[in-house]
Amino acid sequence: MNTHFARIETAIRTGSGGLLLAMVLFVQAFLCQLAKADRLLDLVDIQGIRTNQLIGYGLVVGLEGTGDKSIDFTNQSLKNMLREFGISLTKDVKAKNVAAVSVHADLPAFARPGQKLTITVSSIGDAKSIRGGTLLMTALKGVDREIYAVAQGNVLVGGVSAEGNNGSSVTINHTRVGVIPNGATVERRVETGFAKGPVSMTLKSPSFSTARIIARSINSTLGPGVASAVDAANVQVKAPEDPNQRVTFMALLENMEMEPSLPPARVIFNSRTGTVVMGQNVRVLPAVVSHGNLEITVRETLDTTTGTTFWQGAADKEKLLKDENKTDTYTSDVRIDEKASRAFIIPSSVSLQEIVTAINKVGATPMDLMSILQALESAGALRAELIVM
Repeated sequence: MNTHFARIETAIRTGSGGLLLAMVLFVQAFLCQLAKADRLLDLVDIQGIRTNQLIGYGLVVGLEGTGDKSIDFTNQSLKNMLREFGISLTKDVKAKNVAAVSVHADLPAFARPGQKLTITVSSIGDAKSIRGGTLLMTALKGVDREIYAVAQGNVLVGGVSAEGNNGSSVTINHTRVGVIPNGATVERRVETGFAKGPVSMTLKSPSFSTARIIARSINSTLGPGVASAVDAANVQVKAPEDPNQRVTFMALLENMEMEPSLPPARVIFNSRTGTVVMGQNVRVLPAVVSHGNLEITVRETLDTTTGTTFWQGAADKEKLLKDENKTDTYTSDVRIDEKASRAFIIPSSVSLQEIVTAINKVGATPMDLMSILQALESAGALRAELIVM
C-alpha cells in the first residue's frame, strides 16, 4: 500500500507520465484497500453505450422440398427478386425449395463498417424446415428504417425432421429457425455520443443509497466534484475531452470496487413451478402459525340393475331369461378428514435461515409456504414485498 503512494509522490514530483499516470497509480492504491466488493462495471450501464436491434425480410432458397407451399407473400417476393434480374413472370411460382424468413441481429455499441455479426433466421411461412438452405442478400434495418447491415450465407439448423410415405413424421429440436455465424456485415455505424460531455451512468438496480455510494467513492478517489448523484438511477461523471484520456478514464471507473447498499426485502412466488425465493433482508415479526392438512376422498361405486322377462320356447319348452332395460347407477362416497395439526410460534426473525427453519417446523410444502407468507403479510408480520410471477 505504501509502495503505491510512494510511486504516486515520485510521479508527481518528477513529472514522469504526468497527472494521468499519478491518477492511475492512486486508483490502483485505492483498489488495494477494498475486498469482496462489486465492480462499478457490474453496477451501472453507461448511457448511450448499448446494442441496437436490426431486422430484415428475405428468402431462403435451396431447400429439399421443405419450403413454403401456398404462401402468397413468398411467391410475390420471389417474383420481385426475379424482376430485378430482368425476368418477368405473369403466373405464381410454386417453388417448394423457397421459404420466406425474418432475419434479426444485435448491432453492438461502437460497431464499425466491415465488422461481422451473427444473425438468426426464422421461417414466417408454412415451411417444414429451412435446413440446408441459403439466405439471399437481405438488408437489415434499424428502428429508423435505415440500413445498418447486409446479411447472406448458408443457414445452420440444429434440428432435423423425417417423414414417411404414410404421413408419420419425427422431429428433433426445431427445424424452422437457424443461425448464420458472421453472416452479416456492418455497413453503417451508430453514433453513441460517448466522446463528448459528461459520462452518464445508469444504475441497473436504482437506489438512492447506491447512487450516493458510487458518487462518494469516485470523488474520494479522483477528487471532489468529479461525480454527482442526480437521482436514484443516474450518476453524472466529468470526463476528459481527449479521446485517449477518456478511454483510460473509463477503464479506471469500470474497475473501481465498492459495496452497494442492500437490496429491498422481497419474496418472489412462481405459482407455475411452486418456487419461493426470499431475499436476504426479509424479516418476520412474532406470529402464530397453525398448519393443518385436509384429506378429501371421493369414491364412486357402480351398481347395475336389469329388468327380466321369462318366455316359453316352442321346441324345447325351456324357460329362457332375457335382460331388458339395463340401468347403471353410480353411488358417491365423499369424505373429508382433517389430520392433526398444531400451532407454531414464529419468533422475531432477523435472518433468512431463522425464517426457513421456523416455517419448516410446521411441515410446509412450497405451495403451503406461499399461503403462509401471504397470510403473514396480510397480518402485518412480514416485512417484505410479495411478488407473484
